[in-house]
Amino acid sequence: MTSSLSSPVSYVRPAVDAALARFVQEHRARLLEIGAELAPAADALEAMLTGGKRLRPAFCFWGWRGAGGTDVPEIFTAAASLELLQACALIHDDVIDNSDTRRGLPSTHRRIAGLHRDSGWSGAAEEFGRGAAILIGDLCLAWSDEMYQGSGLPAEALAAGRRPFDAMRTEVMAGQYLDTLEQVRDGEAVEAALRVMDYKSAKYTVERPLHLGAALAGRYDDLAPVYTAYGRPLGLAFQLRDDLLGVFGDPERTGKPAGDDLREGKRTVLVAETLARAGAADAAEFRRRLGDPDLSAETIAWMGGLAEDSGALAACERRIDDHVAQATEALESDLIAPEARSALADLIVAATARKF
Repeated sequence: MTSSLSSPVSYVRPAVDAALARFVQEHRARLLEIGAELAPAADALEAMLTGGKRLRPAFCFWGWRGAGGTDVPEIFTAAASLELLQACALIHDDVIDNSDTRRGLPSTHRRIAGLHRDSGWSGAAEEFGRGAAILIGDLCLAWSDEMYQGSGLPAEALAAGRRPFDAMRTEVMAGQYLDTLEQVRDGEAVEAALRVMDYKSAKYTVERPLHLGAALAGRYDDLAPVYTAYGRPLGLAFQLRDDLLGVFGDPERTGKPAGDDLREGKRTVLVAETLARAGAADAAEFRRRLGDPDLSAETIAWMGGLAEDSGALAACERRIDDHVAQATEALESDLIAPEARSALADLIVAATARKF
């Protein structure tokens, strides 16, 4: 494999995709040995692994390379296990949010509910779909651990990697709970939204995969602080951009209907900033509309317009710029191998420069 640092994600993707394909094919066969009825569940799981940006494996790999690791096949397998963790998080997130689509396709619970209806089974299709999706997400979580442990890296390296690997799984589940909690208690504080963002997405997208790469290469202690200084602000910038796309994004690019975050009542930084900056009457109307699953395109346009006119959109863009500057400054550390510094600089752009 030769380096092509102009596209650090593309450099990693073929090997990650190949490792996932091998693992899933083998484990699909095991499922079908249990029963042919499991084929639709396996299909739904595979659909969740198709596409995606592969950012988490990329950050893990370049964290490894920044620590002096080389391009051995085993690191790509270990990094690919993070895509199964991501699939678990997305499947469960869609159930919690009652989302219809993911990456332009039916969400897992909708897909399985459709199977129920098409098959003419008894009971409620939606309940069956949600239950099956939770189990498929659980399977992804179990397979993530199995793929990591079976990656072929030395036992001592895998043991060292358990610290960030386990922390990452705990943090993303805790962040998801905090997100659910903020929605039911109608949280409006920017700091609360930032805490949810940090644990639900930012840390496990960038910081912890970098930590994992460093730990697997035997350099967690000296590189973890450097990777945190780079990874946490970049992870926050990534999720801020994602939240803006959830309101202003083109569905053809995002794979989800425009305004879905508003329909779901997501307590994002953009929402918190809008409620804090808008006039009392507009804020009250925005608050009343937030979380209505039947929001019209016109209402979503009004809510987006208020976010822009109030200065909330500009405030979020400033936060992104500030976080990007912090991440860029952290890359000046000479503890990171020079080639990896170049790739990590390119990943800043890949993670934050997506357009509406």
